[in-house]
Amino acid sequence: EARSPAHRRLIFDELFTLELALALRRAGVKEEDGVRLDAPGDLVASFVQSLPFPLTGAQARVIGEIDQDLESAHPMHRLLQGDVGSGKTVVAAYAAMRAVEAGYQAAIMAPTEILAEQHFRGLQPYFTAANILPILLTASLTDKDRQRARRRIALGDAKVVIGTHAVIQKG
Repeated sequence: EARSPAHRRLIFDELFTLELALALRRAGVKEEDGVRLDAPGDLVASFVQSLPFPLTGAQARVIGEIDQDLESAHPMHRLLQGDVGSGKTVVAAYAAMRAVEAGYQAAIMAPTEILAEQHFRGLQPYFTAANILPILLTASLTDKDRQRARRRIALGDAKVVIGTHAVIQKG
């Protein structure tokens, strides 16, 4: 049950070592050079205005934090957690819009193909309304469709890629 002083000490040492390693990693990340994006512009503003709902306080707060991260000279390392239906996808779409508005491509990765397809279908109207081509990339695509998607990504035609681990896999 890990109630003895020795057990508690081992638990403390393991947690302390983990926290120390994470703190050192965070300190190293702050020294890395990142890509600094300009403040949000018209594209991002029109995306937010096009939503059929107002952003929640939590979404607005996290988006503000993401804006600060994207405007800094260091890489952003952020994990967004929330219950199902809490609005994580719209925050991810916002961050993707920021990247696209700055002239970059963005990827939104989902843990399952079903969720990737749901995200693609749900976000596609917002991206296409802004003249942004989203591409779905999953392992279940036919070879021909996967090659076509990769070609459009490589050419820069596809500004947003929505998919599974296939987004980062070779071949």
